[in-house]
Formats: sequence, structure tokens, C-alpha cells
Amino acid sequence: MEKRPFSELGLSPEILKAVDKMGFEEASPIQTAVIPFGMAGRDVVGQSATGSGKTAAFAIPAIEKVDVRLRKVQVLVLCPTRELAVQVSEEFGKLAFFKKGLMEVPIYGGQSYERQFRALAAGAQVVIGTPGRVMDHMERGTLQLDALKVIVLDEADRMLDMGFRDDIEHILKSVPTERQCLFFSATMPRLIQELIKRYTRNPEWVRIEAHAANAPQVDQVYYEVDRRNKIELLTRLIDLHDFRFGIIFCSTKVMVDELDDHLHARGYATDRLHGDITQAQRTRVMEKFRRRGFEFLVATDVAARGLDVDDLEVVFNFDLPNDGEDYTHRIGRTGRAGKKGKAFTFVAGRELYKLQSMIHYARLNIRRERVPSMDEVEEAKGNVFVEKLRATLDEKKFRSHDQMIDRLLEQGYTSTDIASALIHLMQTDGNEPAKAPPTKPKAERIAANENYTPAPVAAKAERSLPPRAAPVPPVRSSQPESTRPYITPSAPAAARPAGAKPAYERKPRTGREPGFTPLSFNIGRVHLVTPADLVGKIAGVTRLPANIVGAIDIHEDYTHVDVATEHVEAVVAKLAGIRVKSQSLKVSLVSPDAK
Repeated sequence: MEKRPFSELGLSPEILKAVDKMGFEEASPIQTAVIPFGMAGRDVVGQSATGSGKTAAFAIPAIEKVDVRLRKVQVLVLCPTRELAVQVSEEFGKLAFFKKGLMEVPIYGGQSYERQFRALAAGAQVVIGTPGRVMDHMERGTLQLDALKVIVLDEADRMLDMGFRDDIEHILKSVPTERQCLFFSATMPRLIQELIKRYTRNPEWVRIEAHAANAPQVDQVYYEVDRRNKIELLTRLIDLHDFRFGIIFCSTKVMVDELDDHLHARGYATDRLHGDITQAQRTRVMEKFRRRGFEFLVATDVAARGLDVDDLEVVFNFDLPNDGEDYTHRIGRTGRAGKKGKAFTFVAGRELYKLQSMIHYARLNIRRERVPSMDEVEEAKGNVFVEKLRATLDEKKFRSHDQMIDRLLEQGYTSTDIASALIHLMQTDGNEPAKAPPTKPKAERIAANENYTPAPVAAKAERSLPPRAAPVPPVRSSQPESTRPYITPSAPAAARPAGAKPAYERKPRTGREPGFTPLSFNIGRVHLVTPADLVGKIAGVTRLPANIVGAIDIHEDYTHVDVATEHVEAVVAKLAGIRVKSQSLKVSLVSPDAK
């Protein structure tokens, strides 16, 4: 069944603003089919699985019919469980956000009667409840339904399975005869059909077929993970499997923007696509993605539609799709042309029940796995590096450095120590993946130092991203040369032969820059940190101009960085815990008497 934009469904400006605020770009198939009938006042029977978007399908026309000046119950939604009642109530609240004066209340067993009494007495126009508690309030006289305009039965088959048939019939007999009735059920047993025949008038039937999504070439896995930990799980899976080319799907434009920013700050080469991206930008991003100009595209379903890309290694469902059809479209972008692909889906909280319904009704071939530990990730990264090293040795695709190695051997270092030191340098630096050059739209959003190009870093052990530009002299400051502390790179102590003098000596600091405050970072030369690392990380994470960074004084195991005083709080707050050179940053103010 086709999908249509919400703007084509004849909705009020308030509802369209709420839908846009929620980040949705178009109606799902059941919403496209049901909303016009609901707006026209027709009775509707909708047959679709949980997770198809049916809540908005009945909530939107119901909200449109509410007269906010009338402080009586005008919409009643019956749900089988308290969890679903709360979820539906939250959806009503979001969709009615801009319709001032509309009040919704969930009523269910196990909650305080007093709270429900107060809400009903205050004039709630929308009531969402379980049949038993709704019956209770009707008998007490605290729930009056004489002004009811719309009654909805959500997951009617489940309510019958739970023994609510008598309650449902009593409620349906008690409501006004001139009202709109909407039935939603995943299955249509005989008892449901009898209720429909008895309590609806010439209903419109809408059926959304469940499509099988068994893609034999795609290994499908889901993880149950707290919403706050989804980003950490995503980066672990990318590093564990060494993925370099994939799509990450989010349900809203807001989530796309946030996730893209987070991944970019962590050093992954990403870009974004959603409905607010202009067509010119969209074309540039898609063309660059096809030629592998960056690693991961973060996108909504609508934005990624029509994106035909070969050799995708993985698809991540960072947010659960609306239904089995959307899931099928997402995972079908990998595992093409006889090649194997992977699809990972993240579920949090009540989303697990939605996914289980999708698995059942859409016959998804998807299994659950536990979240990998950091030890497993590190071991996998080590194995990947060893295999790459072995392949390089076997193919002899490397330039000889015999003269350099002979110099080190003559100074008393063993060949195994030299090899171990090189691997250590590569893996230490590899834990902080390099950023690919940003696309032009992103360059306008991410602060960058136009007068400075990062110094070269050790070869990447894990990730093979576009190379960095050639080095130029150290960070320039806006302060005059004569008064600015002069900093030159000094070779790390661990990389210098014993007793040897560093190639460059750092002159002592001569004072603080006006308008700048010194901050202390818990990384230094021993961690192989460079001014480029610090400037890039500060600018990338805080999105502030790079010129807020002044003098940088790198010591053995810590670094002092002068930051524009007005931005000190933001830098301290946003960089705390961010990883640089495999170290978790700790940032604090430098004591006034520190040297």
C-alpha cells in the first residue's frame, strides 16, 4: 500500500506542526488509508500488526474532532493493558501538543483512584483506559460518556483473549448511538467479527498485509539495549566487525542529526540524509556515498528511498522501523548479488514487544544476541590487525626501511622490540579513528581551523580512511609573535633512545594570553598527543571556532591549554569523558600558581 505525506491528508496546521516536531516525514500505509476515513467520520475496521503506526491512524482524526471548549469526554480508547494505555496516552499528548486546551488521561488498574478522579473532574476530553477500570469509573459515575464522539478499540483480539468481552459489550451499549467507532485488531476471529457487525455502521475495512522478510543473504540480529547505550553499542559493533560501509537508519530527522554529530565527534566518517536536506545537498551526499567518500550514512527511511548502493556491508536499525515492510526495505539494501550482509536492530524498553509482534506477523528471521564486551571488541580488533599484517608480509606490498631499522639495531634495540614498539604506536593511535574530510555542508557546521593542517599520525591499524593533509608549522594564534608562548614539538620520551636529546626543545612559557584561561588535560607526550589532536577534538566536540584555543603546553603526562574564558565552561563540560589517544579525558582549571 502506498504512503503519502501528512500534508496531503487534509490535517489542521496544529497536527501538521506536531507531526513535524516529532520528526516524521510521511504517513505509514495504515495511516494513509485510515486517516481520510476517520476525518470523514466513517466507522473503520483496521487489521494490522503492532508497530504498523496504527496509534496515530486513530489518534489524529480523534484529536481533530475534539472541541477544546467542551470540558467533557469526547474520545474513549480501550486498550488491553496498562502499558499500552500509557503508550497511547503519550502519543495523544505529542500529537495534540499544539492544540491548546486538549487534555488526555490514561486510566487503568493499579494506579491511584484519586489522581484519575481529579483528571476526569478537571474536564479531560480524551480517556485512554483498560476495559475493567473504564467500567469501574462508569459505575461510580466519575466517567460520563454522553458527549462521546469517537470510541476506539485498540488490539481488540487481545482484549477478548484476556476475558474483556462482557466489559467491552457493556461499554459499547452505554455510549451514544451517534458516534464514530474504530476497531483495530491483528487478527479477525469470529467474536471480533460479531462485535464489528453489531456495533459499527457500514465500516470501511483496511487491511495491511504482513510481508515475510526472510532475506537469506542477510544475517539478522537484534540487541535489547537501554536507549542511552545505543551509541556505545553501535560503535562497538562497528569496531568488532571492522565495518567500513553501511547505512544507519533512524526514525526521525532529529535523531539523524544527533547521531551523526555524535559519531563524527568520535572520529567516524559519516554524513546524514533526511527530509530537511536540500536536493542539491542530497545529490552530493548520495554521490559521495556511492564512491565511498565516507563510511556510514545516517538516514531516515524517506531520505534513503531510491538510494541504490552496491556492496553495503551492514545496515543498522538504530531506531525500530514502523512495520515489517519498512524493516524489509531497510535490510534489503545489504546482502545483494549473492553476497552476505548483516543487519543489526536495537530495541529499548517497550520496543521489544513491538519487535516481537513484527517477528510474529511479518515472519522475520531475526535472532537475539548479547551485547559484546569491550574485551571482545579489543580482541577482534587485534585479530583484524594481525591478519592485515600477515597479508601485507605475504604479498610484500610494503616499502623497505632497512636503513632505519639498521640504525636502531646498531643502537642496541632488538628486532622484536622494534616491531613491538611500532605495533604499539599504530594500535594506540588506531584506537582514536581518524576523521575523513567532511562534506561541504558539514564543514559549515563543524568548527575547523582554516590556518592549520594536522601533523601526520602513525599509520592506522584498524581503519583505512582518507589520508590527512601534509604537515605545516604548529598552531597559529591570533596573539602577536613577540608576546605569544612559543611551542615546538618534542619527541615522546618513550620513542627516544636513552640519553639522546630531543630534536626540538620547548621554550618555557612567558605568560598567559589576555582573555584566555588555562585548562589542564590528563594527556601528554607519553600518550603521543599533538596540538592538532587537541585543537581538532575541542573544535569538533564543542562546535566552537578553533581560534578559541590559545597556547598549548604539552608536558610528559599532562597538557595545559589556554581557552577563551567565555567558553571555558562549555569546553570542560563537553570534553569530559571524550576519548583521545585511548585516554578518557579529564579537564580541569589550572591552579593559579601552576607552572
